[in-house]
Amino acid sequence: MKSLPILLSLILLALHPAFSADALTRLEFTVDGTVREALIAVPPKAKTSPAPLVFAFHGHGGNMNNAARMYPIHTLWPEAIVVFPQGLNTVGQLTDPEGKKPGWQGAAGAQGDRDLKFFDTMLSSLESKFKVDPKRIYSTGHSNGGGFTYLLWAERGEKFAAFAPSAAAARGAQGKLKPKPVLHLAGENDPLVKFAWQKVMIEYVKKVNGSGEGETWESQPGCTLFPSKNGAPVVTFIHPGTHAYPSEAPALIVKFFKQHAQP
Repeated sequence: MKSLPILLSLILLALHPAFSADALTRLEFTVDGTVREALIAVPPKAKTSPAPLVFAFHGHGGNMNNAARMYPIHTLWPEAIVVFPQGLNTVGQLTDPEGKKPGWQGAAGAQGDRDLKFFDTMLSSLESKFKVDPKRIYSTGHSNGGGFTYLLWAERGEKFAAFAPSAAAARGAQGKLKPKPVLHLAGENDPLVKFAWQKVMIEYVKKVNGSGEGETWESQPGCTLFPSKNGAPVVTFIHPGTHAYPSEAPALIVKFFKQHAQP
């Protein structure tokens, strides 16, 4: 009988809309005559109370459905509007030279800026439908999606409060970044986006953000906080894995995003 309250709690948790597949809605957006789509989770109060907004981009060859499974931010932060956009077939920078799989533009001006325009359209549409908190807009993504997150920082940085790229090294973004809080996640044995490349990217953003000496981030194993004189700290999560998305990532990302809002 003592286990009954626990069992009931688990049943209620499973039935909660934030933990149900039904909580995700498919939306369409037309960008330069092309229909684009995304899955979106919207909290019940998003039309009456300001809500954080998180964009989560899949990697090259992925899709919005597996992104929603890999990055369950909507279950960890049910108060936030969470968007899982779908990429178009794109020539990969490291794989898929024929461009048979979906992904994201790798630099400003590539593919007619179709994905930057897609972001602009999504943001405008969501702001017209819901009470998006303009001080709490975020982007995350893995691999090519992490690279696109860096590109958004470079080209649309004023819109965002913080970023969380994973397994990414976006050389095209360097030279354009302005101080913003960032959590970079990297695998020490990544065979695709080499850890050495990611270290160069991390050092660059630390320089941009005016980072100081590293310290443990809230006793979180593998995480180092580099405080910033610009109010834009850098946190790194360096794990011993490969290119696979680490299971710890979604909770770390939500934790980091909750700590940062635009002034």
